[in-house]
Amino acid sequence: MEAARGLFSVNAFYVPDGHGRRLRNWYVNFEHPTRRTEAGFDTFDLTVDLVVDPGLTGWQWKDEDEYAHVRRLGIVTDTEHQAVNAARGQVLATLEERSGPFTDAVAWSAWRWNPAWPAPRLPQPAAVA
Repeated sequence: MEAARGLFSVNAFYVPDGHGRRLRNWYVNFEHPTRRTEAGFDTFDLTVDLVVDPGLTGWQWKDEDEYAHVRRLGIVTDTEHQAVNAARGQVLATLEERSGPFTDAVAWSAWRWNPAWPAPRLPQPAAVA
């Protein structure tokens, strides 16, 4: 599951568990919105992430040292930094309220890939003139 919300996406990571899978954690990736380009899809990772327990009861920031480094280098501008801070607040609020992508967290934690579904196939790239 990936539910884009401004400068972040929310992903659910599953791991093998007996004969099935279980939700390992939620992963909030702070990034520029994905955009379609002629070559495919582009995005820009803002390096800081939030790892959330399956039951939404605990969380931990990840890669804050990398985020500080890209800030020092000017890769993430002051304007982007303000937007990231606002997005961090938005994510924490949605966690606390169990809203947005976390509204149906219980249902998503029980979700399973249907093994009968065919593997997705990417379209062939367009010929370059």
